Amino acid sequence: MTEHSAQDTPKPRKPTLEEKRQMKSASRLYAVQALFQMEAAGQGADRVRAEFENHRFGATYEDQGEMAEGDTNLFRRLIDDAVMWQGKIDKATDLALVAKWPIDRIDPVLRALFRAAGAELVTPATPPKVVITEYVDVARAFFPDGKEPKFVNAVLDHMAHALRPEAF
Repeated sequence: MTEHSAQDTPKPRKPTLEEKRQMKSASRLYAVQALFQMEAAGQGADRVRAEFENHRFGATYEDQGEMAEGDTNLFRRLIDDAVMWQGKIDKATDLALVAKWPIDRIDPVLRALFRAAGAELVTPATPPKVVITEYVDVARAFFPDGKEPKFVNAVLDHMAHALRPEAF
């Protein structure tokens, strides 16, 4: 019988910078999906968060292939901040919707997207231009052929200037 030392056990590989970026992008997409689900199904943040972390992050589906691994800390922060700051975020979104189009009248996926993006904009952790770029990409994932990504860009730009004027 041979003895194994701690040196024999390989350390888990740290993700590369590109893998970390992809995990953050995936977390933003998952946050939009989770916020949509919370509103559509009337489910609480804890229940939806656990479902995503346990069943969607890195899951494999026959029809969709493998789902990306998410950045759990970012995902949790986005959900928690979107819930905590929803009033402030929705007000900023309403102000950015220039055509007298209140947030409760827009597509629920876009509403969830604005709440997730707003959750990042209310804290200084991510530069606003990065937030805008990331969520325009999320909009493209949900609306690949529509005008929504341009709409999202315009609304988020307005929200970013209102919520984080010091960043511009």
